[in-house]
Amino acid sequence: MIQPELDSLVPGRDFSRRAFVRTSVGSGFAAAVLPVVAQTTLKTGTDGLVAGEVTIPVGDFKLPAYRAAPAGKANAPVVLVISEIFGVHEHIADVARRFAKAGYFAIAPELFVRQGDAGSYGEIARLMADVISKVPDEQVMKDLDATVAWARGQGAAADKLGVTGFCWGGRITWLYAAHNPAVKAGVAWYGRLVGASNPLQPRHPVDLAAAIKAPVLGLYGGADTGIPNDTVDTMRKALAAAGNTASEIVLYPDMPHAFHADYRPSYRREAAEDGWKRCLAWFGRHLAESGRPSWT
Repeated sequence: MIQPELDSLVPGRDFSRRAFVRTSVGSGFAAAVLPVVAQTTLKTGTDGLVAGEVTIPVGDFKLPAYRAAPAGKANAPVVLVISEIFGVHEHIADVARRFAKAGYFAIAPELFVRQGDAGSYGEIARLMADVISKVPDEQVMKDLDATVAWARGQGAAADKLGVTGFCWGGRITWLYAAHNPAVKAGVAWYGRLVGASNPLQPRHPVDLAAAIKAPVLGLYGGADTGIPNDTVDTMRKALAAAGNTASEIVLYPDMPHAFHADYRPSYRREAAEDGWKRCLAWFGRHLAESGRPSWT
């Protein structure tokens, strides 16, 4: 399903390779396709941080990732940052640095790298067909498990584990909260909730509501044409039926898909800033708590 990403680009424009620019991330190991009409507006520096490219062992494979963490701080809570379909580009790296400035050990792994370079495509339909549609959920879960293990080995507090993601990564946020019982909290930004099953995506968030034991905050746009409001209502009902009363979904009226993405025409500052405040408050509350929620 590619419509959420397509809807947030400029209607009527043919974004060929020439209509996109590439911008390096962190130490320059990755790039993204960005509409020239909307460059990244927020810039978070690296002062006081340890930030840049790292590689994470997943068996014999070396998974590239962007890491940002407070310099000299041991036992920082871990936040996994899951990208959109465009991979780990400058906006995602900036989000990781924002978390690091707030005291978190943030890691954004390149979860499509086995299938191809998401940053090398100038056409979304080709990116989806050639790369994203070939990424198995099972592979993603294993890569995230390895990322958490790596963070633990770096001295981070992996027992205080949060996960957040945008669009494609929003769906993965729900899935990982169901997959890993160590997750203490999640924040899913406009991630798809329902869909048809297939061998690579056998289940979707609504199918896994009963398995989600961590409190998850969902942040969605009321005018998101790719994620209809009724699917958001369906997920709310599924969570309630599972007894997960600590999770919450916020629906921003009249907001489009990707309203947090400050490098895209869909960016809406007021909703983005409100969502970010809610996100930090959510992690601040739940990652500081010990034990498991009462419904587990």
